[in-house]
Amino acid sequence: MRSPVAGAAPPVPAADPAGDPVPRTGGAGAGGLRPGSRAARTGEARLLWAVPPVAVLGLVFLYPLALVVRQSLTPDDPDAGAFDAYAAVFRSVSFREALGNTVTLAAGATVGCLLLGFTLAVVIAFVPFPGARAVARFIDVFLSFPSFLITLALLFIYGTVGMANGLWTDVTGAAEGPFHFLTTRWGVLLAEITYFTPFVMRPLLAAFSQLDTAQLEVAASLGAGPARVVRRVILPESLPALAAGGSLVLVMCLNEFGIVLFTGAKGVTTLPMLVYGKAILESDYPAACVVAVVNIAISVGLYGLYRVVGKRAGA
Repeated sequence: MRSPVAGAAPPVPAADPAGDPVPRTGGAGAGGLRPGSRAARTGEARLLWAVPPVAVLGLVFLYPLALVVRQSLTPDDPDAGAFDAYAAVFRSVSFREALGNTVTLAAGATVGCLLLGFTLAVVIAFVPFPGARAVARFIDVFLSFPSFLITLALLFIYGTVGMANGLWTDVTGAAEGPFHFLTTRWGVLLAEITYFTPFVMRPLLAAFSQLDTAQLEVAASLGAGPARVVRRVILPESLPALAAGGSLVLVMCLNEFGIVLFTGAKGVTTLPMLVYGKAILESDYPAACVVAVVNIAISVGLYGLYRVVGKRAGA
């Protein structure tokens, strides 16, 4: 055999039928990456950067959630089974009433917010009036307000000694005013619609800002009235924004606690209020954790449904 000549060019890799050189795989790790290659080092660096946020997420959110689930499966009675707390809670009348109130109020508030939010957003975006831009900016500020402020304002207006009842007694001379609905589910519904409507208006105004006004002008030039323009042009373009805002309001209403508490509606018990009552007032922590797990499951399920609907609607 002939010995290799010093300085000779290295052998050229074999080519495939398309003429491209076939890379040699000898000495490569899994996936064709050598342990010390740049790609391998980049993958290790990405893994190291991903560890801290995952650890923080697990410590702050997943670990407390796991504790709640474990407590719901740990009854106070050592002779009871793991799911006895769930059975007891599901059989209770208070849980069924709280579940019904929660779903009813959340659905009603969502429908009210969609109707009112769409109407107000259309007026702000397409009906020119002085201060429209200032109103749109105020909506962004309103989103940062805590919910109990809105409830407190409604108490000043419609409370037992509020402005509306005071004006009624001054005019008619009656002993008390007629407005006592604020401590009922209608008062809770009004407070939730008042507070959560801007959460629907914000994505709608963003969607309307991207709408081509030429479509509106063409529809109007063809003889379409304002109602038909809204129904045929504006509404179809706003469906993804309506889906996003409505789903957000629905999930937030399911978990709302401050509004129900501050209205003083003692006859209206929702799931968050039931958790508060079981844990703080009765010290029944397994039952409180059972209700919390049910509330979380409903919220996560609705969010998953929203993601499916949002993808189909192009949101």
